[in-house]
Amino acid sequence: MVGAFDAVVDRAGLSGAYGVAWCLAATMLGDTPAASGAALDFPGIDQAEYDTRWVARFVSAYANRDEPTGEALFGAAAADGLLPDCLLTLAGSTIATLRSRAG
Repeated sequence: MVGAFDAVVDRAGLSGAYGVAWCLAATMLGDTPAASGAALDFPGIDQAEYDTRWVARFVSAYANRDEPTGEALFGAAAADGLLPDCLLTLAGSTIATLRSRAG
């Protein structure tokens, strides 16, 4: 999975990787209403690992159609050197969500 994200970054830069992440969030949530007003409800979020907190907040930003927050989260993870971990957790969460829907 890391190789796939690296290939996207090599080809399209961080903006390309952001687009992939935004699409993963969309895949995870499916269709969301235009004004969903989703709230982040994740007990213990502040004690969770960085990548888990990041995914919860990034998906919440997607659910609320809040691209500026999504971009800020993405940029912060990149600046912290933790973007690869965050993207892997997002991809894994998306796969787990799709499997649970299929089962």
